Amino acid sequence: MDPTAKALARTYSDRVYADPWEKVLDYRRVREYAAEQPTAGRVHVGNALELPNERVRGWLNDVVPDPVRAINTASDHGWLDPDPHGETAAALVELLAHVLAGGSIAAKNYVPAVTPGARVDAAEIRRAFERVGVETNRRNADVPGRATEIVPTRDGTVLGRCLVTMGAPTGVKTSLDALPAVIWDVPRSVRRSFAQIYVRHRGLNYKGKSTTRVQVDRPRSFIEELRELLADVLDEQVTTSETGITISAAAVRELGVE
Repeated sequence: MDPTAKALARTYSDRVYADPWEKVLDYRRVREYAAEQPTAGRVHVGNALELPNERVRGWLNDVVPDPVRAINTASDHGWLDPDPHGETAAALVELLAHVLAGGSIAAKNYVPAVTPGARVDAAEIRRAFERVGVETNRRNADVPGRATEIVPTRDGTVLGRCLVTMGAPTGVKTSLDALPAVIWDVPRSVRRSFAQIYVRHRGLNYKGKSTTRVQVDRPRSFIEELRELLADVLDEQVTTSETGITISAAAVRELGVE
């Protein structure tokens, strides 16, 4: 699924609305009615739209619901309904690869974080975030026993929610049973980039062997889909087992993974 206003709104929870998207629609109705009837007070607007007066009062006084604010932010960045063949979609999908392979999205606040590794340094991760329009800083750089993470300095919770609508999980990723479907909507060159980023984060080289092993704690269905992705973008051999994927030396060279 691509990031859409409706999908983004539904990443929020609400004490009043079972479906937060309905809250967005009601807010828009109130604002549109008030624009057409500028002299109407909250009681008039509430009665006309069959909404509680107290709720209407806040919205008329420039109180913006969180889902609406998020939609506005995502729209400003161009994250909503991106053209699958455009630069923004490519940037989001490649950032998604970094998050799935080398990072996480916090379940509490949806902020994405990516940890640099042997093949993927902090500068590359920063560039991936910058491509979607957000700046970053380092977290835990001076904390003993904690991995350094690259995190957004602002709009991170909205970006993370957009990545969730694309198929990224929050919290632990071990239950993820499939690659995000959005990967199959973008051009093959972007799928190849996704695969390369994933392997560079997760690939293991063993002494005396020229193959690369991608070992992940995921259901078998995820491993099979990852193999399908690699087979889609490579001509050389890729094989699977219960716990991961082995990429032949020729396939490693073809993918351009050092």
